[in-house]
Amino acid sequence: QVHLVESGGGSVQTGESLRLSCTASGWTFDSSATCVGWFRQAPGNGREGVAAFYAGGASTFYADSVEGRFTISQDTAKNTLYLQMDSLKPEDTAMYYCAADDYGGSCRRNLLGYQYHYWGQGTQVTVSS
Repeated sequence: QVHLVESGGGSVQTGESLRLSCTASGWTFDSSATCVGWFRQAPGNGREGVAAFYAGGASTFYADSVEGRFTISQDTAKNTLYLQMDSLKPEDTAMYYCAADDYGGSCRRNLLGYQYHYWGQGTQVTVSS
């Protein structure tokens, strides 16, 4: 059974940084033909894809709103997925979720919009001005 747990959220000021972590059990982040990503949802808004990549290739995608400020990465030794968030803005305030899917043939075609199978419980990020 796959279990994803996010951590690292918090309350920061505009311009500050946070690094979110997603640890997994029952899942290996370096598995080929899989997709992993970070998503967020603010109150009253739909879920938004933030950053994701396909482990079987070099495909990494970022939402336009975070391009150049956020970086997705993984540490295979720790089996952990990260989201480094720099230059945070109030509009980045949301619950952040990590997600994974092992149908790489499908998820890689729409990394930020795909309906991932496995989800964590989320970690809250609040950015004040």
